[in-house]
Amino acid sequence: MKLLKSISLIAIASLLFVSCGDNDKRKKTVDAAKIAISGTMKADLTAPPFVPAPVGDRPAKKLIVNMEILEKEGEMANGVSYVYWTFGGSVPGSFIRTRVGDEVEFTLSNHPDNKLPHNIDLHAVTGPGGGAESSFVAPGHEKTFSFKTLNPGLYVYHCATAPVGMHIANGMYGLILVEPEGGLPPVDKEYYIMQGDFYTSGENGDRGLQAFDMKKAVDEDADYVVFNGKVGALTGDNAITANVGETVRLYVGNGGPNLTSSFHVIGEIFDNVHVEGGDLINTNVQTTSIPAGGAAIVDFKVDVPGTFILVDHAIFRAFNKGALGMLKVTGEEDEKLYSGIKQEGIYNPEGGTIQTMPIDTKKKVAVSTKEKSLAQKMADGKQVYMKTCFACHQAEGQGIPNAFPPLAKSDYLNADVDRSIAIVKHGKTGEITVNGKKYNSVMTAQNITDVEIADVMTYIYNSWGNNKTNVTVSRVNKVK
Repeated sequence: MKLLKSISLIAIASLLFVSCGDNDKRKKTVDAAKIAISGTMKADLTAPPFVPAPVGDRPAKKLIVNMEILEKEGEMANGVSYVYWTFGGSVPGSFIRTRVGDEVEFTLSNHPDNKLPHNIDLHAVTGPGGGAESSFVAPGHEKTFSFKTLNPGLYVYHCATAPVGMHIANGMYGLILVEPEGGLPPVDKEYYIMQGDFYTSGENGDRGLQAFDMKKAVDEDADYVVFNGKVGALTGDNAITANVGETVRLYVGNGGPNLTSSFHVIGEIFDNVHVEGGDLINTNVQTTSIPAGGAAIVDFKVDVPGTFILVDHAIFRAFNKGALGMLKVTGEEDEKLYSGIKQEGIYNPEGGTIQTMPIDTKKKVAVSTKEKSLAQKMADGKQVYMKTCFACHQAEGQGIPNAFPPLAKSDYLNADVDRSIAIVKHGKTGEITVNGKKYNSVMTAQNITDVEIADVMTYIYNSWGNNKTNVTVSRVNKVK
């Protein structure tokens, strides 16, 4: 009996301890409003993918934030432009870094050349509209309001001027980080990434200046789903970088306006995930869900070199709509951790062209037989190539060894132009031999017009040491 009584007393004491701990935690959150301010500083605002320096152990301050709204034309994809509405001139908007207990004095200005009024709703704000009611500002004017940062976490901000969805869909969102007292644990590299879905009057890949399509937005039928405002914002020369052995922290947001992100880094596992940007930390995570208007902080250590692909794992969004980025890691190999073949180019954007498996079909009806100049066909053909052929055959037509044959100096391609046109139109399965090497894979039929086929085939034949054939639309028409 004495033993049972002792166990009971220990259990009760433990419960009281946990309860007190919870109360202390809640009390600490409330007490953030009473944290004293020590001095004033101007906030360092950064454009993606960069973030300001960590807060560290600095005391709470009066933090001056000055942000300008700019309506500006920018590139959505290669050959595709769009008029973005931006906070600070970038999509997503400038990254704001604070600490719990700061008193933020926020001035929002609307550039005089803009056409529309705007405002800002910061999810980190405890107050009506998150500041939206205090910040509604017409072009050529500015508004100032203040708020206390009460809760640590990673929060979205966005425009909340009617029609709210349109303002968000045009790029008006960003992240504000409220670090805990003493700061977040240090890491070697930090980056800012935010996903957004865009709705254009033309289809994915249609060239020229594209307008916002409200009907598609209401139907949640996105033409582009991208990181940091455009296709390719985090690929190639724009890729983020790290060295083997470094720890990487990604501040990942989702501006929406509609779609939830399934954020994943191919070839890595998140050591820590601040779920929904808050205090709860999940460990050893493969993919984390980030709702529209939400965020997450992910930390991981890079142990081996190579290119690691960032995606929304709703995978057609990544490879066909643009939600794909790259983390390039350099350093020494460690075959104890990974000893497989490393080959660049396996994971590349594939563009918006709709492809089908090879079928026996009648020839397509020509859209037009009017011939362009060779220079125009080369320019247009390159555009088609980059959105349709690039992922498999690579930028210089080199192909991917043991998978996709080269187009550069290709004996198979140059031997029979009509055969090559037929493959583009109808696809092909089975073994072929190119430059002395056998390939046995599937070439999907490309759902592109005869004009586009003529353009892209002309581009291929006049590039990379091929036979310089100028493929006409009438020739494409005749190939069954």
